[in-house]
Amino acid sequence: MKKILHLIFGRFFIVALSIILQVLWLCIVMWQLSYKFTYANLLLRAIAILVVLVIVNKWTNPANKLSWTFLILLSPIFGLMVYLLFGRSGLTKRTRKRMDAVNAEVLKCMDRDEAAITELKEKDISAYRQSAYIDRCAGFPLYRNTATKYYKCGEEMFPDMLEALKSAEHFIFMEYFIVEEGYMFNQIADILEEKAKSGVDVRFIYDDVGCVSTLPPKYFKKLEERGIKCVTFNPFLPLISVVMNNRDHRKIFVVDGKVGFTGGINLADEYINKIERFGYWKDSGICIEGDGVWNLTVMFLEMWNYINRTSEEYERFKPSVYQTKNFVQDGFVQPYGDSPLDFENVGENIYLNIIGSAKDYVYIFTPYLIIDHEMLVTLCNAAKRGVDVRIVTPGVPDKKTVYLLTQSYYEPLIANGVKIYQYTPGFIHAKNFVCDDEIATVGSVNLDFRSLFLHFECGVWMYQSEAVMQVKKDCLETFACSEEVTLEFCRKRQTAVRAVQGLMRLFAPLL
Repeated sequence: MKKILHLIFGRFFIVALSIILQVLWLCIVMWQLSYKFTYANLLLRAIAILVVLVIVNKWTNPANKLSWTFLILLSPIFGLMVYLLFGRSGLTKRTRKRMDAVNAEVLKCMDRDEAAITELKEKDISAYRQSAYIDRCAGFPLYRNTATKYYKCGEEMFPDMLEALKSAEHFIFMEYFIVEEGYMFNQIADILEEKAKSGVDVRFIYDDVGCVSTLPPKYFKKLEERGIKCVTFNPFLPLISVVMNNRDHRKIFVVDGKVGFTGGINLADEYINKIERFGYWKDSGICIEGDGVWNLTVMFLEMWNYINRTSEEYERFKPSVYQTKNFVQDGFVQPYGDSPLDFENVGENIYLNIIGSAKDYVYIFTPYLIIDHEMLVTLCNAAKRGVDVRIVTPGVPDKKTVYLLTQSYYEPLIANGVKIYQYTPGFIHAKNFVCDDEIATVGSVNLDFRSLFLHFECGVWMYQSEAVMQVKKDCLETFACSEEVTLEFCRKRQTAVRAVQGLMRLFAPLL
């Protein structure tokens, strides 16, 4: 009963109910107008056709265009209302202009290590081209003097996060999608408060939609009262809005510009298995120490100054400013960010490049497998040319409808030689790729439409770093405790289930 009352009176329920009521009200008004006045009905249909033509001619993902076209033509009133609410894939022109101004400032501070670039080019031309793509199209350069450490679960990473916080002397930057008070975040918040009182520059960003069911409204004020500078990304109001679609899904944690963490781990107790929600929660993270941390620092400062409409003396946050010892050389490291505002699908293209250049194997962890045609074909082609392609998805879902949709992609992949595993101990939230004992990426980018096309994301691309083989080892251990999915499993599902899955795939980009 307590859980039911919390759900009914919680912020998420109130916001969702208010949005639904507004959409229904507008749909009823438009329906009445079109029913009573013939010209209104004709005008509505004309508008629907024009909107569809605009959608079809956009340079966006074809699957996304198909979903919106079908929905709007099927039901012009409802389709147009939903499109106005969720159909925009970018922020307004004014906010985009503000973000571009911040990016222009940052670009002046991004130095290239030409020696590292040349060395990588001589070692492996394919890896060099992947790195060059990240630099050229995302604006984040390659680094050599950076150590890496991979974490196969949240409870392994959390102690190192606390130690890094305690060691902070100059600044702490944290940017997360989900935050919830409890064992994990309360310890972090206490240290942040202590450090802020001692003069450390402590800044915190959280996504308002990501925290809609975990934090009360205007929670940032509570943190500010404790001396922690805090802002929310794209605050979510219970009003129909055309800019709510883009969310800050990044996980970034930087201390003194020298140590940085990212991955899939948010700041809530399930991520370190202090509470159980969907069986064992398997996640992953990466810690980097050295010059490469600068890319993570820049990502945070970009978002901070965009939200606050401020500028910054970026140079004072570089790793070299507070460096007390030489950084370790550990392969090649390139942290990267992906923005929905630049019309470049960096996260997806990095994944496609890894799969497309693989020679022996590609192992993948993802909580959701909701992919477009390009990704599907690339995975199948890699398997058909003899690459060992394996994907691990959850055995216990966090969202049953999305899980059903994920499973709908199994059959064409398995039929073409891709091996699919379901993580039987529970829910896998990690987002990892590892390839040929040389390349790996760990970050926040899921294999679903929202993560690949609509959210702000981040990750760390690595070549011949220690963490590469650590990721591979974790993959092999995870395969051993997972169940391989067969074609028989896919083809023996009830007709009704397969029909629902087919319908859901039509609307996959909208989920």
